[in-house]
Amino acid sequence: MIAKSKLVMLLWLEGFLEACSLHRVVILCHKSRKLLLRTGQCFLLNGLIFLGSLGVFKWFVNPTLQWILPDPCAPVTSQDFCSFNGSYAFLRGGLLQLFYVFWFYPLYLLSFILSNIWYNDVAKYGFEAIEKSDLISGENFKQCEVPASLMMTNAERPSGLGGVMIGIGVQVYSILLLTFFFVEVYVVGVIPYIGKILNFLLLSWMYAYYCYEYKWNFLEIPLEKRLEFFESNWAFFAGFGSPCVLPIFFLSPLVSGALMAILFPLFVLTATGSGPKKSMVAPTLLRLPIFYVADKLSMLALSIFRLESLQHEKTG
Repeated sequence: MIAKSKLVMLLWLEGFLEACSLHRVVILCHKSRKLLLRTGQCFLLNGLIFLGSLGVFKWFVNPTLQWILPDPCAPVTSQDFCSFNGSYAFLRGGLLQLFYVFWFYPLYLLSFILSNIWYNDVAKYGFEAIEKSDLISGENFKQCEVPASLMMTNAERPSGLGGVMIGIGVQVYSILLLTFFFVEVYVVGVIPYIGKILNFLLLSWMYAYYCYEYKWNFLEIPLEKRLEFFESNWAFFAGFGSPCVLPIFFLSPLVSGALMAILFPLFVLTATGSGPKKSMVAPTLLRLPIFYVADKLSMLALSIFRLESLQHEKTG
């Protein structure tokens, strides 16, 4: 039991240190001008524009409205002035909501769409830079590669239209799986006493999976093998996802979203050139069914959809 606990801690620490190896990002950006440009665009949009807008709102717009339209009456305020205070508070709240509706939420949506497009480019250019650089080469790169067993079933998919349909089905299942897992993350957060701890752990796994998904897509690893590999190395991935979650766990949703949008491409790049070392990838830990609930809900949703489609065909 003590040996198992020690192994879990070592794997968690290995994952944590791999995620914090941000010096790789500097080296890779130096190797690839395209990568530097995409990473800079992520920082410009989410850092200077989005976070900058939040700063302007907090330190300039809100205090200005507070001064022009003050809070409900203080004891020293005259009674005539006090009668207008309820209207001032209502008007100030309305102006603040307009600021959110016409600036923050559209900017957040724009940031979300562009960032997700750019993240794929960041992973692609990072992967190309790693293949051409000496940063992770030879034996070190082999230790960071996924086991060959993950690549074996890729050739089993049929070619032609059948392969395309299977690919579409896998993508639909993957979207459902991650959506239900995302809901699960926030549901466990309301559990008394242990909710925050479980929420942090599940968020760590979720961000770790997102970071490695780009790498696995380029390596064309089948979804079932990804899940098997992830759940078999759950301690490592819990450690890798922890630095992703720490900066955003105690912040407001808008600020944490902007901060995560800045940091996420950096963790994607560290994931591109890292992974559990082959010496550590062994069946020494039991596979943890992290996606069990999300998998059951996804299969239920697909079965309901299939049943409704069959009924529609019969009635049609």
